[in-house]
Amino acid sequence: MKLKAGIGYDIHRLVAGRKLYLGGVEVPFNKGLLGHSDGDVVVHAVIDAMLGAMGEGDIGRLFPDTDPKYRGIRSVELLKAVMSRLKKKKYRLVNLDTIIVAQSPKLGPYINNMKRALAPVLKVEKEDLGIKAKTNEGLGPVGQGKAIAAWAIVLLKT
Repeated sequence: MKLKAGIGYDIHRLVAGRKLYLGGVEVPFNKGLLGHSDGDVVVHAVIDAMLGAMGEGDIGRLFPDTDPKYRGIRSVELLKAVMSRLKKKKYRLVNLDTIIVAQSPKLGPYINNMKRALAPVLKVEKEDLGIKAKTNEGLGPVGQGKAIAAWAIVLLKT
């Protein structure tokens, strides 16, 4: 058995006129994340962590924002494509840990929904997914409510 770890990070600006998607779930809020896709920073961080563990670069290389076919796509669809790559390489996700950094909205009520949304896509049990939400204590663009960021770490095995 071979184990590989990967870490991912993403940040997007909050803007009016877009829906907010985090961890594959629509979160009611008056702003959404600016991005070529739906801007789901949680899923983007997870994708980067998985690609890193497989030695395949990052989300921008695989799904460039210059490609119109990804405009407005739900990030969970991109994650499904990465899961296909993972399966071809005979890897399996052991577990995932994620931190969402957002001053607002409060995300605690949505964490279980995120786990329910991501577990079947990632082919793991909900208990194998750690999803936590933190504020940025008013510091920087995230703390000022201008952006949301996410960190993720994954463990893969063959």
